[in-house]
Amino acid sequence: MSRVAVVGAGLAGLAAAAQLVGDGHDVVVLEREAEPGGRAGTLSQAGFTFDTGPTVLTMPHLLDRAFARLGTSLEAEVPLRRLDPAYRAVYADGSELLVRAGLADQVAELRRRGLARDAQAFAGFVDWLQELYATEMPHFIERNFDSPVDLLTRPVAAARLVRLGGFGSLQKAVEKRISDPRLVRLFTFQAMYAGLAPTDALAIYAVITYMDCISGVYFPEGGMHRVPAALARALNAAGAELRYEAPVTELLTDATGKLAGVVAGGEKLAVDAAVITLDLPTAYTRLLPDLTPPRRLARAAWSPSALVWHVGVRGTPGPGVAHHNIHFAESWHVAFDQLITRKELMGDPSRLVTVPSLDADVAPAGHSTMYVLEPVPHLGASIDWTRERGPARERLHRFLGANGYPDDVVTERLVTPLEWAAQGMKMGTPFSLAHTFGQTGPFRPANVEPRLPGVFFAGSGTTPGVGVPMVLISGELAAERVRTYLGAARPPTVVPAASTVIPGSPVIPGSPRDPVGPVGWSGVGDPGVRRDDGRRAGPTTVVPGVPGKDGSS
Repeated sequence: MSRVAVVGAGLAGLAAAAQLVGDGHDVVVLEREAEPGGRAGTLSQAGFTFDTGPTVLTMPHLLDRAFARLGTSLEAEVPLRRLDPAYRAVYADGSELLVRAGLADQVAELRRRGLARDAQAFAGFVDWLQELYATEMPHFIERNFDSPVDLLTRPVAAARLVRLGGFGSLQKAVEKRISDPRLVRLFTFQAMYAGLAPTDALAIYAVITYMDCISGVYFPEGGMHRVPAALARALNAAGAELRYEAPVTELLTDATGKLAGVVAGGEKLAVDAAVITLDLPTAYTRLLPDLTPPRRLARAAWSPSALVWHVGVRGTPGPGVAHHNIHFAESWHVAFDQLITRKELMGDPSRLVTVPSLDADVAPAGHSTMYVLEPVPHLGASIDWTRERGPARERLHRFLGANGYPDDVVTERLVTPLEWAAQGMKMGTPFSLAHTFGQTGPFRPANVEPRLPGVFFAGSGTTPGVGVPMVLISGELAAERVRTYLGAARPPTVVPAASTVIPGSPVIPGSPRDPVGPVGWSGVGDPGVRRDDGRRAGPTTVVPGVPGKDGSS
C-alpha cells in the first residue's frame, strides 16, 4: 500500500485526501494548525463564533463526492439549508432585488419589482447559463491539462462555447439577455471572485453566476467550519491519519530524485507522494527552495484582496435583512478601475454583509454575528495598512449604522491584506491569481511538479482556480495525478445508497439520486453531458420547485 501525505487540512487537502483514501492509499494529512479547515477556519470571541473563511457554499454535490469516497454522505455528515433568498441586493437608489431559490419565484420577484421584460426573458437566461455550465464543467474545469494543446482534444465542446459566446465579454453577454442595469450588476459581480471587472471578464465566467445564483447557496447547520470538521471526522473514520500542529518544513528525496518523505513537526515520515495545498508561491518558497518557481508565477496577475470585519454586536437586524446582503454602490465601472487598474481604495465601494446568526446559534441571545467584506487592492498597491486599518474600520462601522444593521460593537476582528499575507497568501490576497485568459485552464500554474516526481498541488493557486467549488475540484484533480503516478488499490466508488436528495444539486449517475428524466432548475431538462468517468456534469436537479427553509439536505 502506497503512503501519501496531504499537506494542509483545508478544503482542497481534505477533498484530495478523501479521493486518495477511496483509492486505497495510506493517507496522512499534516496540518500546521490545531484543527482542520485551513482558510475555512473559525474564531470564538466573547461568546460569538465567526467563520473566518468563505461564507458562501455552492455546488454541494462536490462535497457529496468526497464523502462518498469515505463510505458516507453529505446528508449524514453535514445537514445543509438552502438559503432563500440566496442574496438580497441593495442599490444606491434605495431599491432592492432578491435572488430566489427557484425559477418561478425568481420570475415572480422580477414581476413584483416591475421588471416584466426581464421576467419574460429570465428562463432563456437560465438556459444559457446551464448550457455554459454543462459544457465547461466536464471538458474544461473538472479536467487535468498537460499543455494548451489539450484544449484541441475537445473540439465539439470548444465549438459549443464559441456558439454560446463564451469568449466574448461577460458584461455584454449578460446585457444581451437582461435589460435592467441592476440585474446586470447582480449577475456579473461574480467576476470579482475571478479577480476581474465584468467588462474585462470572458463570458465563460458566467459559470460562476450559475453556481452562485442558479444552482443555489447553502448554509451548513452551525456554520461553514462544520464542513471541514465533518470531512476530517469522516477521513479519520475511514482510516486516514490526521496530524495537527504538524507543519511540514522539508521534502525528502531518494537517490533517483523522487519524493521519498516529508519532515512534519520535526519528524521524518516516509511517503511515496505528497499533495501540497499551501498557496503556490509559498509552497515553492518554503518547501521547494532549490527549484525556480514556474514562470507563470513570476509574471502573474493577482486578484484584489479584501477587508473582512468580523463583528459581534448587540441587537438583531430589522425585517428584510437576509443571510447574504450585497450593497451595490452608485459607482460601478469607476470603482473597478480604481480597484484593479489603478490599485486604489474604491471611492464608492460595494460591500457584502453576511449575517450567519440569522440561521445558526453563533451569537448570544439578542446579539448578532456579522461578516462585512469590502474589496481592496492587494499588497502591490501603495497603501500603508498599518495606518489605514483604523480609518477603514471606522468606514465599515459607519456603513453598518447607515444601512440599518445593529452597530453596538461587543467584539471584533479586522482582517486586512497584511493579515492575509501573514497566513501565507502571496500579495496579501485570499483570491490568488486573477482568472485572466492567460491564467485559466492549461495556462494556470500546473498541479504537478515534474522536476520532483511525486509532488502535486491543490488549492486556489493551481487548476482550476478560486472558490469553494474550484478548490474541492482541485483536490480531486490532484488525487487523479497521484492515481496516475502510483495507481489505485481499489476501484472508484459511487454515492452510497443511503444518500438522499440535496435540493438543487446535480445528481450522480449510479446512485439513487439519478432518476429517469431529471428536471433542471429552469424546467427545461439536463443537457445530458457526462464526464469520461460516467459522472454527470450537467446542472440537473432532482427536485423542481422551491425548497423550504426547513434544514433539509
